[in-house]
Amino acid sequence: MPSIRIPKERIGVLVGEKGKTKKKIEKETGAVLDIDSNTGAVEIDTRGVTDPVMMLKVEDVIKAIGRGFNPRKALFLLQDDVYFELMDIRSYVGKSTNSVNRMKARLIGKDGRTRELIEELSECFVSIYGNTVCIIGTPMEMSIARRAVQMILEGSEHSTVYGYLESKRTDIKKRKSGFF
Repeated sequence: MPSIRIPKERIGVLVGEKGKTKKKIEKETGAVLDIDSNTGAVEIDTRGVTDPVMMLKVEDVIKAIGRGFNPRKALFLLQDDVYFELMDIRSYVGKSTNSVNRMKARLIGKDGRTRELIEELSECFVSIYGNTVCIIGTPMEMSIARRAVQMILEGSEHSTVYGYLESKRTDIKKRKSGFF
């Protein structure tokens, strides 16, 4: 049985009001979740899961909720061709708390505007939580969001990143309309 540990403060979000989120995940996937609220450990019983891909997707949904996504966004991972990616900010700036906090501030932007623009222009969901940046989206959209996040973590100016995102917006529209 797979086991995932999520932050204790995210257990309530995973369970949901009156167990609603946990029940929804179990119903949609066929998995049974055993959540230890004292340790943050989530045991996943996948014996009731008929689709092998769903076994992996249920883990991603739990990881996404644990990394700051709301359940509605995390449940998009159950769709075909939607994936989850976790990036560790420390791999770009080192373990210094000040460096990590500075990069988190750059990624979030004033009033959350940078994160919102990355989400809006790449059509992905982005969460900045702890020492991580997580992305939910299709492969093409994720590659655009990932590159924008990397550019910020590597020190690019925000205007350069926004320009990159605007230029890729056309590619996304073409792909969705069937021209790619």
